[in-house]
Amino acid sequence: MSNSVKPASKIGAVIRVSLGNFLEMYDFMVFGYYAAAIGRAFFPTKNEYASLMLSLMTFGTGYLMRPLGAIVLGAYIDHHGRRKGLLLTLALMAVGTLSIGIMPGYETIGFFAPLLVVLGRLVQGLSAGVEIGGVSVYLAEIATPGRKGFFVSWQSGSQQVAVIFAALIGLTLSATLRPEEMAGWGWRVPLLIGSMLIPFLLLLRRSLTETDEFIARKHHPGTSEIWRTVLTNWRLVILGMMLSITTTVTFYLITAYMPTYGSSVLHLTAKSSMLVTLCVGISNLCFLPIMGALSDKVGRRPLLLLFSTIALVTPYPVLLWLVSAPSFGRLLAAGLWFSMIFGSYNGSMVVFLTEVMPVNVRVSGFSFAYSLATGIFGGFTPAVATWLIHQTGDRAMPGLWLSFAGLMGLIATLVLTARGFKHGAHQSGRAIDAVHELPVG
Repeated sequence: MSNSVKPASKIGAVIRVSLGNFLEMYDFMVFGYYAAAIGRAFFPTKNEYASLMLSLMTFGTGYLMRPLGAIVLGAYIDHHGRRKGLLLTLALMAVGTLSIGIMPGYETIGFFAPLLVVLGRLVQGLSAGVEIGGVSVYLAEIATPGRKGFFVSWQSGSQQVAVIFAALIGLTLSATLRPEEMAGWGWRVPLLIGSMLIPFLLLLRRSLTETDEFIARKHHPGTSEIWRTVLTNWRLVILGMMLSITTTVTFYLITAYMPTYGSSVLHLTAKSSMLVTLCVGISNLCFLPIMGALSDKVGRRPLLLLFSTIALVTPYPVLLWLVSAPSFGRLLAAGLWFSMIFGSYNGSMVVFLTEVMPVNVRVSGFSFAYSLATGIFGGFTPAVATWLIHQTGDRAMPGLWLSFAGLMGLIATLVLTARGFKHGAHQSGRAIDAVHELPVG
């Protein structure tokens, strides 16, 4: 008797797999929300900028591990199955998050404090490197015909629930704790809350069943074969990375960096910055399924071209307008504009990336391309934005970083959808203009 996902249980499967993704992303991103406090606890210096940069760079180190996690854990999932891999990634994230949440500060254990925090962050990165790819492929493979974009959009949608949840916790802490309490121990609370939820979500994920598509596949390649296939398709991986840069840079700019930007750069209250982040998360959650469903109707290409172009031309003018007279209202308007770009682009991009990857290395290929984008570009967005402002004195400079990301997405979309370009998708319907087979090694 098959143990695959039955139509009646698909909604439950979407919820269970997305809840796990929600917690992984919550645990991974919450570090960025409290970067200033974490910097003071583990990287104390006489220079506030240096302390913040050390903390943001530690935030970024998690992304350096994502490509490794993508290729190692992605190969595990492509060989052993989606369900087993998704359980493993959640367990690894639990270890990394708990280690940071309970780690004594620099004043207590000295040099070991920042060293062990970096190690915890690296474990988080190893897990996160394949989580998005694993969840996206799982949702794509259980989707009903003609609704793949809508199904896959809930992977990104669950991340927005994480943004909302983290922002609500931040607002609660800001309202109940004094600044010195927040800096002393309050920043640990969100990490510990995330750790406490993990056992419950592990139980939920254990009830997931394997996808029909994976079960039906007669050959499950080994690790070395998967690696060879991914390397053979290096052009596709690079283009997939470029396609993902727009998503990752936009996402981390308006979520992980927003509280720091609002309070440290624009000198608005922490409550105002966190409230904007909350509104951005809600906006993202609304746009993603709508645009994912729209991409099922009109195709991925038109939406990707339109919103990568908007991401190219509008960010710097929008931030220039914001910094000319910083206020809660202007920060909210800018955040919601970037949210519209992110939700509309990402609603098409994630499912498109699952479609262009060779089927027998779908998780590995997706995860490696996406992790390169986050590891090299997206994850370091808070640090890059802070550095650009410090070097130029122009508080709107993060807009140029986002424009660069939009350019990468536009180029990748044009190449991947060009007639004559060969890729590994097995495709029907309107998703891409030209469909060819890319050698899979």
